[in-house]
Amino acid sequence: MKPFLVVNPRSAYGATARHFDSIVQAVRGAVGDVDHVFTERAMHAADLTREALRSGHDLVIAVGGDGTINEVVNGFFLPARPGEAPRPVRADAALAMLPRGTGGDFRRSLQLDGDLARCAARLNGGRTAIDVGRVDYTTSAGSAASRYFINVGEVGIGAKVVEIANRSNKRLGGKITFRLASLRALATWRDVRIRVSFDGAPEEDLAVTTLVIANGKYFGGGMMVAPEARLDDGQFHVTIWSGYGLSDFVLKGGSMYDGSHLRLKGTRTRTARTIRVTSRDPVSPGIEADGERLGQLPATFTLLPGALQLVR
Repeated sequence: MKPFLVVNPRSAYGATARHFDSIVQAVRGAVGDVDHVFTERAMHAADLTREALRSGHDLVIAVGGDGTINEVVNGFFLPARPGEAPRPVRADAALAMLPRGTGGDFRRSLQLDGDLARCAARLNGGRTAIDVGRVDYTTSAGSAASRYFINVGEVGIGAKVVEIANRSNKRLGGKITFRLASLRALATWRDVRIRVSFDGAPEEDLAVTTLVIANGKYFGGGMMVAPEARLDDGQFHVTIWSGYGLSDFVLKGGSMYDGSHLRLKGTRTRTARTIRVTSRDPVSPGIEADGERLGQLPATFTLLPGALQLVR
């Protein structure tokens, strides 16, 4: 069957809708005729992806930003339920993407820029099995929930940063938007106290600015949080920042974009496939995944090796 485009018309400040004819033309030039549908609400892309896969489509192309890509990834699986094994809708189907958003963090791990013609040409690439993350977490109402993610999960200040960034109009671009949001969040931030178990090992008590569980290399509008991360290496790359304040971000912020922050005091790294996190504070810190605020602790992050076919 024809490739299926799941399109967020509001991405890129609405430019995706305004220039959709050019987008379709570029895609058709690469892969032939396509079907498409526009998203209308939160998590609509996940529902549309499941419907497309059940209808026989074996290539779904996400057209939008990191949030749209995340929703489409979730659509490759039946709705996640805490404690249950992942259930793919169609194991032989593949994801491709035309990045059209603001942050563009996942596309950076694929060495994709925002050029439409170059991104469309990549739609003819080979298929590679990549890892997917899953987080079982607690909603603000206290109920259990689950979400798949493809790039980064995070506990700590990142949830506040994405909340601030997603409330802005993002017209300054991803890097500036997230940098300003980080400054605002850090102005009143205090490290959170958490308890963490890596791969079932004894729990560790930590005080962190943020705990980043990375599948991809980048987050926060281009910060290279996990320089050694690969999408197909079968492990999360965990970066822990402790004691980072506003002055650190102002004076050392450049190191977060080129990866040299790994050498700074207050940075710790490791790898793991399962990370269980609980709060030691009266109020739980927030969590986010792929730039979307989700909920709070307790949470378990689990790597699913080779769970998704990606055209790259």
